[in-house]
Amino acid sequence: MAFNIATMLPFFLSFVFLYFIIANGGCELEQKKMFKVQMLQRNHQFGSKGCILPESRKEKGAIVLEMKDRGYCSERKINWNRKLQKQLIFDDLRVRSMQNRIRAKVSGHNSSEQSSEIQIPLASGINLETLNYIVTIGLGNQNMTVIIDTGSDLTWVQCDPCMSCYSQQGPVFNPSNSSSYNSLLCNSSTCQNLQFTTGNTEACESNNPSSCNYTVSYGDGSFTDGELGVEHLSFGGISVSNFVFGCGRNNKGLFGGVSGIMGLGRSNLSMISQTNTTFGGVFSYCLPTTDSGASGSLVIGNESSLFKNLTPIAYTSMVSNPQLSNFYVLNLTGIDVGGVAIQDTSFGNGGILIDSGTVITRLAPSLYNALKAEFLKQFSGYPIAPALSILDTCFNLTGIEEVSIPTLSMHFENNVDLNVDAVGILYMPKDGSQVCLALASLSDENDMAIIGNYQQRNQRVIYDAKQSKIGFAREDCSFI
Repeated sequence: MAFNIATMLPFFLSFVFLYFIIANGGCELEQKKMFKVQMLQRNHQFGSKGCILPESRKEKGAIVLEMKDRGYCSERKINWNRKLQKQLIFDDLRVRSMQNRIRAKVSGHNSSEQSSEIQIPLASGINLETLNYIVTIGLGNQNMTVIIDTGSDLTWVQCDPCMSCYSQQGPVFNPSNSSSYNSLLCNSSTCQNLQFTTGNTEACESNNPSSCNYTVSYGDGSFTDGELGVEHLSFGGISVSNFVFGCGRNNKGLFGGVSGIMGLGRSNLSMISQTNTTFGGVFSYCLPTTDSGASGSLVIGNESSLFKNLTPIAYTSMVSNPQLSNFYVLNLTGIDVGGVAIQDTSFGNGGILIDSGTVITRLAPSLYNALKAEFLKQFSGYPIAPALSILDTCFNLTGIEEVSIPTLSMHFENNVDLNVDAVGILYMPKDGSQVCLALASLSDENDMAIIGNYQQRNQRVIYDAKQSKIGFAREDCSFI
């Protein structure tokens, strides 16, 4: 029988394409993503047992600091299934607290220019028992590991002597060991701005009138209070003088083993505002998965040559709202599930927050229910599993080797899309037998929607406060 190359070529190409899918674990096929369950399992191996000391390097005019420190790594045995469920509960409480802050606002209630940009390694905080993301900074001569949070403004760390501190992995900041630390006084202009930033109404106590006190509550029972101070802030070889931060003397909450929080909001006390002279109010990050050894980067400064984006950066305008000026608000114009446009009257009529400190994306009940219905229509044939905390759309994948996940895209003003990575669509709390749709409903139609960090994984997200815009690009997060 004669061998016809033209006839066999389509079959050969089909075989090569099939081999590519199997070899790579997953690829986008029309409006679905083929993904091996084993790969999902690997993406949820929580950190590594070994840790190395941080390294730094200079690259393209920026300083790159690796964020791994043996002193901050946890070797304790942790029940991660129970821990992650608790994290989801506290994530929900955080969201409720943010909604209360938003309602209250709506109702009325010097840097040293040594570099124009800086790249700081960014990693999952899973080793420090938090689902948020952490970086290491220097305060005076002491290194601190902090959660990055675009939803809050004040940077703070636990301080000695501490009246009540949670268990921290690594030494607590000790002001007495630093010759460059100074407390801020009550009559300072910075202290006067404290109420606007933190909502604190008692910055000056009668028993200590010279000290500028602060209190920040996060709504999940977590809080920090202490006094404001100034110190040299350093990362990647540059130093910022007179950096204002909170020296926490009484702290409690689900912060894991971190030193505190880096506030990346938009108020005058945020880290971005305080370094505006040096870095121009621009920063970006790429949030990695929880793979063992996975890392991403926080780039402070407008230097796109440091990005490793696979798609062009597309910018959407921030929503101008003086009452929510501390938050990063976008105009959500649509959502697609597997290429099918979700119908909802809320699109284009308000805003959606983007927040690195919230884990799971929250949508208004009507929008979430419409999205959920379409997802269930396309992700069919899998047994339903019980709800997991705030996640009510779960499946039992016992014995299933490969799943076809509908794509998820969020659309914003200026025809900008956020195409959610496959690892941000399904949430897996156990060993792969149970997975859940990684989105949740808000409790009220009038609450503000939030894009959480789970849906931002493997994306370069650029915040440009000066131009009032936010950019998105696909990127496989890597610090190398």
